[in-house]
Amino acid sequence: MRTAVIGAGSWGTALAIVLADAGHEVGIWAREEDIASSINLSRINPTYLKSIRLPDQISAYTSMEECCRGAKLVIMAPPSHAMRTVAAKMAPYLDSDAVVVSVSKGIELDGFNRMSKVLAEVLDGYITPDQIGVLSGPTHAEEVALRKPAAIVASSTERQTAVFIQNSVITPMLRIYVNSDITGVEIAGSVKNIMAIATGIIDGAELGDNAAAGLITRSLAEIKRFGITLGAKEETFNGLAGIGDLVVTCTSRHSRNRYVGYEIGKGKKLSDVIDKMDMVAEGVKTTKSVKEWAQSLNVEMPITESVYQVLFEDVKPQQAVYELMTREPKEEAC
Repeated sequence: MRTAVIGAGSWGTALAIVLADAGHEVGIWAREEDIASSINLSRINPTYLKSIRLPDQISAYTSMEECCRGAKLVIMAPPSHAMRTVAAKMAPYLDSDAVVVSVSKGIELDGFNRMSKVLAEVLDGYITPDQIGVLSGPTHAEEVALRKPAAIVASSTERQTAVFIQNSVITPMLRIYVNSDITGVEIAGSVKNIMAIATGIIDGAELGDNAAAGLITRSLAEIKRFGITLGAKEETFNGLAGIGDLVVTCTSRHSRNRYVGYEIGKGKKLSDVIDKMDMVAEGVKTTKSVKEWAQSLNVEMPITESVYQVLFEDVKPQQAVYELMTREPKEEAC
């Protein structure tokens, strides 16, 4: 099958490898001419995952039209803040029977849209919302590209679409489960990045393993509270898209969001940390979106609020942690 990956970052590149391993012909769209040329000529992405040779089934393009031509499965892998713009550029070249899959984890600040909602809006008139799905779960591109074992979920409002994604992307080293709760899958995948920043702050400030474990556990409660308010199913947060993704993002050395928090916990400014990163830490922008969304819904999210204060209001990490620790005592289920 002809497939396309829109976005040649680390995750897009890793998924291109997965699709090639699954037996598909793969086109990958890159903004940068040097990345496309390097992939085609030397089989290396010179910016992301540059130690890994890409399969011969992958062809890189800077032309969106050429990349999408004939593709029956299109993976959308730009940063979440660029999803709307990139999807609009891609839309005219999309086959009417194609399935489009978001793998970006974030929430738009304007309108609080999940990425599947963004795609449904932008692609209206080209495909139906039932042709849109998401892939999410505990996966770091660095390990997936090396074909280390991982498990994730495919979700859509239409079960047939989720099953199509599952059957199209699954490989011996990437196991995919179907989950019908697309709201819960996307909320879990987005909000856990905020919690990874929080865990990084704890570790950077050397506040201990006990504090990190407690924070991760209460993070899950906070994500559940928010997701259930939005109509998600509680069991989603106990699965791969929930606790699975939360644990790996909060603890892995590959986690960009944890890295941001760690450096801030060490005393660095957010702007200085971001300026030195090649890749996007989605949790920074998502913190703003989720904080405002939660406030509009009257959902209590104290960890998210604390991360926001540290990132954008210059509150010291130790002070934010102290305020979390001295909140009014409650039942654990709250």
